[in-house]
Amino acid sequence: MSPEQVIESPDTKRVNRVPPGQRLVKEWPVLHAGSVARLDPRSWRFRIFGRSAREREIAYDEFMALPMVKVHSDIHCVTTWSLLDNLWEGVSAFTVRDLCPPLPSAKYVIVHAAGNWTTNLPLEDFLQSDVLFAVRHNALPLSAEHGAPVRLVVPRLYFWKSAKWVTGIEYADEDRPGFWESRGYHNRGDPWTEERYSD
Repeated sequence: MSPEQVIESPDTKRVNRVPPGQRLVKEWPVLHAGSVARLDPRSWRFRIFGRSAREREIAYDEFMALPMVKVHSDIHCVTTWSLLDNLWEGVSAFTVRDLCPPLPSAKYVIVHAAGNWTTNLPLEDFLQSDVLFAVRHNALPLSAEHGAPVRLVVPRLYFWKSAKWVTGIEYADEDRPGFWESRGYHNRGDPWTEERYSD
């Protein structure tokens, strides 16, 4: 797909685009646990491993040479803010899947990020047309505060699932809760049913 073609996330087509309990903001807040990771693209690697017939490690230049897509989506943060009309550019989850397909037994993706941070996704949530590994937001390169050089964007779930500073994905047969999921956040995080916390 040409990056001039824009994939519309389904939630942008809703009559009411703001989920229950959310409020609109005009600027993109910076939120994260711990300090900002400042990764050098020259040494950054994207690793695909786990329950796949093969593993692969991709350098930044190789990653940036992969086919790019553009996605128009909204952001819904579990801390109750929403930011509408975001335009992302990056590598589709489908492209990453095609580089190293999962084995039939794989049902989950564990997303790995700087500082041994992880989040978990069912494979069916990961493999959606609007999911991508973003390198740009609204035509500008991502800042370190917002996850550069590469962050995952999963528009249909709360934004903590859109991991910053991504370093790879692991296919898994069994679910494995990540950083926030192990600290009381909901295991899936659907904003439309307010899946904020595990209780």
